[in-house]
Amino acid sequence: MALEIERKFLVISDNWQRLGTPEVVRQGYLSRDIERTVRVRIKGDKAFLTIKGRNEGAVRTEFEYAIPTDEGAVLLDTLALKPLIEKTRTKVAYAGKIWEIDRFFGENEGLVLAEVELASENETVQLPPWIGQEVTHLTRYYNSALSERPYCEWTEEEKAGL
Repeated sequence: MALEIERKFLVISDNWQRLGTPEVVRQGYLSRDIERTVRVRIKGDKAFLTIKGRNEGAVRTEFEYAIPTDEGAVLLDTLALKPLIEKTRTKVAYAGKIWEIDRFFGENEGLVLAEVELASENETVQLPPWIGQEVTHLTRYYNSALSERPYCEWTEEEKAGL
């Protein structure tokens, strides 16, 4: 069984931008059920179908399969729940880890998040200077939640990470 173990953080500065090359990501959900999400993602010229189980802390099951890009586009345009997630993803190496920084656009404009994948939930990770508050356990920051209630609908308190 495949497991995803990741922590998610708010980003507090733009200093990471010069450290990597952004890649355009477009994704949508066929299911946003809390027990299972089914996502279609086009990243660059590749497409993927991903199935994720319920989060248990920072851990959940994850299965990802490459699919034809033209079929991924049809799934996003015709079957995916709206709104779609539009973002750029920049990978940045820091202290032996690869950080993925997502700058959101469209209805989630203004949100910038960073994720880091870990070998275990208790692994210690050194935080880059552009990392702010951890939001791993705040479900509103999940991409599936952002596709249901986008950042543009959040209160100022929610946007402040409260």
